[in-house]
Parts: sequence; C-alpha cells; structure tokens
Amino acid sequence: MSSIAGAFPVLKDVFGFDGFRGRQEEVVARVLDGRSTLAVMPTGAGKSLTYQLPAVMREGTCVVISPLIALMHDQLRSARANGIRAATLTSADADWRETQEAFRAGALDLLYVAPERASQPAFREFLSSAPLSLFAIDEAHCVSEWGHDFRPDYRLLRGMLDAFPQVPRLALTATADKQTRADVMAQLGIPEDGLVLAGFDRPNIRYAIRHRDNPVRQLTSLMAGEPGPGIVYAQTRRKVEELAEKLAAATGRSVRPYHAGLDPEVRAANQAAFVASEEMVIVATVAFGMGIDKPDVRFVAHVGVPKSIEGYYQETGRAGRDGDPSQAVMFWGAGDFATARQRLAEVDEARRNSERARLDALAGLVETAECRRAVLLRHFGEHPPASCGNCDNCLEQPGVTDVTELARKLLSAVYRTGQSFGMGHVQKVLTGNEDERVRQRGHDRLSVFGIVEGDEARLLQPLSRALQARGDLVATEHGGLALGGSARAILKGESSVEIVIPPKRQRGRRSDATPNPVGDPLFEVLRALRKELAEEAQVPPYVIFHDSTLREMAAARPASLGDLGRLPGIGAKKLSAYGERFLEAIARN
Repeated sequence: MSSIAGAFPVLKDVFGFDGFRGRQEEVVARVLDGRSTLAVMPTGAGKSLTYQLPAVMREGTCVVISPLIALMHDQLRSARANGIRAATLTSADADWRETQEAFRAGALDLLYVAPERASQPAFREFLSSAPLSLFAIDEAHCVSEWGHDFRPDYRLLRGMLDAFPQVPRLALTATADKQTRADVMAQLGIPEDGLVLAGFDRPNIRYAIRHRDNPVRQLTSLMAGEPGPGIVYAQTRRKVEELAEKLAAATGRSVRPYHAGLDPEVRAANQAAFVASEEMVIVATVAFGMGIDKPDVRFVAHVGVPKSIEGYYQETGRAGRDGDPSQAVMFWGAGDFATARQRLAEVDEARRNSERARLDALAGLVETAECRRAVLLRHFGEHPPASCGNCDNCLEQPGVTDVTELARKLLSAVYRTGQSFGMGHVQKVLTGNEDERVRQRGHDRLSVFGIVEGDEARLLQPLSRALQARGDLVATEHGGLALGGSARAILKGESSVEIVIPPKRQRGRRSDATPNPVGDPLFEVLRALRKELAEEAQVPPYVIFHDSTLREMAAARPASLGDLGRLPGIGAKKLSAYGERFLEAIARN
C-alpha cells in the first residue's frame, strides 16, 4: 500500500505541483490507506485531484460516478492532458468496446460512468472482470433526498459499492449542509469518522445582490467591467432567449443561449463554444452548469433568485475555479419570492419544511445588511469573521432603518383593501392617489387612505419587497397581495421590521479580474500561443495551461525545460508536449 510520502513525486510529475492545497493531503492519505471518505470541499479546491492521484498510484481502475456526460468528457480531457489513462463509458461514446477491453486488460487508471449505468447488475458483473482501486462518487449531494439536486439513481449505488467491500469509497461534493452530509454518508456506507469538511469559503468571489430594475442595462454594465467569460442564469427559456439577443446587441460580445428546449445540436454547439472561448457569455437556465468544469468563468449573474441557498452557492461557485478574482451578482425582485413560495405547495409534504427553511435562508441573504459571505457560510455551519471585505455590503456598508410603523400601515392597507390587489394599487391608496380605480372601489374612504407621504412613501417599494421575500406578504392566485408569515404579529406590535436603505444606482464595479494584472506583453504572447495549441489539439485553452501558470511563465522567463518544469501546474506530459513551443515564445520576446 502506498503511503502519502510516495504521493509527492507523483503530484509533481503528473500534475506539476510541489504540494497539496487545503485538505487535499488529508483526503488523499485516507484514500491511499483504503479508508472510505466524504470530502466536502469548495469548488476550485481541487476535488478531482483527490481521486485522480490515488488512481495513478493504486493498483486497478478507479471508477468515477458522475452525473452528466458533459462533465465526464470535460474531466476526461484534463486527465488525459496530464498523461492519465482515462476513458468514459456513456451512451455518447462510440468506442465503448475498446473501453471495455482496456478496462479488462488493466490499462485504465480512471473509468467515468453515469449513476444510471453504475446501478445496473450487468455493470456490477463487468466490474468483476478486473481489479478496482477506488470508487469516486462525484456531486455526492445528489444521493440525498435532502439535497437540492436529488437524483434517485444515486440512491441505488449502494448495491454496487457493497459488492466490492475491499474497495474504498470517496464521495465528493461542494454543497452539503449537516443534514445532507449525514444522509450521504448513511446511503453510501461511509463511517461517521470518514468526514473531511474543508469549508465552503470562496474568497476570490465578490458577492453582490441588487434589486432588479432593468436587467439588460444592469448586465450590460456588469459585462463592461468583465471582459472574460460569464454565465447569466435566467428563470425561463423565453427569458434566456430574450436576454441573449439583447445583450449581444447591446455589448457587441458573443452571447449565446442555453436551455433544454433548444435543438440538442444547437445546445451542444453553444456549450462547446463557451467552454473553448476566453470571452463568451452564455445565458442559461439552471439546466446549464453542473456539467461545466470551466475554470476561467469571471462572473456568474442571476436574473431572479435561485431555488435555494444551496443552489445559489453551487451556481455562483462556477465562477473563478482557477482562483482568480471573479464576481457573483444577483438581480432580484419581490415576484421571485412570491413565485418560489407558491411552488412550495407542489413540493412533497415530507420535504416542504426543509425547502421552506432553505427559501427563508435565501431571503435572509438577499435582505441582509451584514456581510453576505458571513451569512452564506453560517448557513453551512461555519463561524466566519463578521466582515469579508469582498462583498457589496462590506465594500459599501448599507444603512438600515426601522420601518415597523410603515410596515403596519402597509399590511393594514393590504388587509383593508381585501387582500386581492397588487402593490401598485395599495401604494396609491396609502399615498392618497385618487385615481378612478381607487374611487370606484371606495378605497379613498378607507382609514389608510393618504396616511403615507414624503420619505416614508419612497420606502414603500423596498419594504414591500422585503416583506414578500420573508413571506409576510404573499401573492394571491390573481397577482394580488395577502397577509402571510408574521404579518399579524407585526400588525399587533409583537414583531419589528428593519430594512436596508436602497443604495443609489451604481455603475458596474470592476472586480480586477483581468488575466494580465501587471500588463506584461509576454503574457499576451503566451496566451495567444496557448489558444493556437488548443485549436490544434481541439481542446479548450485551459486544458493546456491555466492563466496562473502563464503568469508564472511570464514572470520567471524560464530558459530551459528544467526551469519550466519547476513552475506550478506543469507536469511531465505537458512539459513534453508543449514545453519547447513556450520556451521559443519566451526567448523571442
């Protein structure tokens, strides 16, 4: 059995790194010792290395269960670029016979399969034909009914795992609260002492949450400060198409749509173009993302609230996987929460309370005047500092005001007008606007007519949004507002209400995410060479080298293969394949 000491030469030779990051070493050591593990590690922390390195060192093949074909093929490219013997066995692979023969011959370090295949008895028999080194279950939160991405086929994996009791299990996820972690470990047969919790913080991501008023203008401003690749999440297919078209026209950038309703060939082409690009923006539904391991996404924007705080964390985590500065921006409206709360009625009763708690946590994140990162990390059970210095609230502390009395006026007006009118009508009643509809309904004779004016009137809309986010105001079937949640407690004076004072409209803030922060012309030369090599090899540029490796090259200006091989991120296979070309470029410049 290999020890962790023997892992360091392999780490350098195959992956080009002198040492491990974060909790990687602990996870790898457990796997090499044959101990089953659940590793919860933030996106970008190098989860794939924790099974790829043992796969190279241990005898037999590591079977990787992964939820999406696109994700498998992306990881396959990266593994092969490092000289790892890897293959996928999916419905999209024409070479499945060759893959099966290679497995039986012991010629594979990694074999990627989907949970639907892995849970079949026939596949279990196939695995018996050659030695196995490890089972790696990627996106392991999909195992749990409590998780936000539950996949029933993941719950059928236990039979396969138990058929090979001597093979260790490594479950990996970036997103799992305490309840989900316990469920994953129970379902996959991982002992209680098998948890490695590496934390959830992504310090390179700058979080910002703003009210949505004009999404095309707001996104155009964001894109003006972010020239690199970006993902925009919208809630419907129609909105995806509309935003992609308008953003392309407004910015002149390459912007493409992605959703399940597109022709499969178009969808695949748009995804491939995005993965290969260094500046494209893709507008998508949440159908897009889990299958993308693109490290150089510079921003993720939400036009509308995601389904849960776990979904938000996972989706924003697609930004900045390479460790460079990135942004996560959400543009939200009160209607988003109204729709989300209506959807709760469709959720299975056993899950409804946990889903409601997740939505309440998301509302708390949206409405907070505190550090966004601290609120996010506390949700996952961490104890972060009070300020991160890299979110909108830390960079520009918002004001908070007590609006309990105004909330009572607003809720009273909603109640007295019959709990069937939208905010526009209620606002007219409160501010004394005698339009025809108000008079027709007799609402100009109510005690709440005209009781709000001046500065209070300007706070009605943000207060309405806050109350809807919290569920104290809920949407009716016909688009009106009704009392919900703690509304009656507020009316009785038993509960107070504070809201964040809306900031003045701002231009998009740059995140200092330029890949060339010191303006070194050699870096641009190396980047152009990387693009050329990527096109020749028909792989995305980041598979050749990350920007961080190019910056190291530009700064160190190595003159020999030995000097180049000492830089981080350059393993033996890549040094052999690309080293001479990069040395020539450096020598010429």
